[in-house]
Amino acid sequence: MSTSNERLIVVMGVSGCGKSSIAKHLAGNFGYEFVEADDFHPQENLDHMASGKSLTDEMRAPWIQLLQAHLKQAAKAKRSCVMSFSGLRRLHRAQIRDLPFDTLFIHLEGCKELISDRINARTDHFMPASLLDSQYEALELASKKENLISIDVAQPLEIVSKAAISAVEQHFDST
Repeated sequence: MSTSNERLIVVMGVSGCGKSSIAKHLAGNFGYEFVEADDFHPQENLDHMASGKSLTDEMRAPWIQLLQAHLKQAAKAKRSCVMSFSGLRRLHRAQIRDLPFDTLFIHLEGCKELISDRINARTDHFMPASLLDSQYEALELASKKENLISIDVAQPLEIVSKAAISAVEQHFDST
């Protein structure tokens, strides 16, 4: 963990779990910059996923590099951030955790049926429900050394948001 005063809260999980909504709530609550990781995907990646194909780790590499560059600039400018980021692979979480922030990951968890219903209900997103299985397959559970808190999303958004705010406050009050 960094000795930095800047904080990075990463809201992670499979597509459709509510990452962006919760991350925006946290950013607003704490006055931090909101970073939507999906905005950093090259258009080819978005097109690839929209066509129902999973990204390879090779395709994810430039995306991670762009995120790292943006977050390094934020840290240099002394800005704390909340990022909505899939974070499915341990390697990608490590690449974000190694940045100059005091970092906490919040994993939004939910059963596949619930998440599938949410994905099918939205109309403004590039990620099709057909990729949900591949997201669950790619998800690597946290190791003991990761600062990661899990929150069940089978509750109303307000309750999930309050749980996330409480988890952040407890984590940073204890560090």
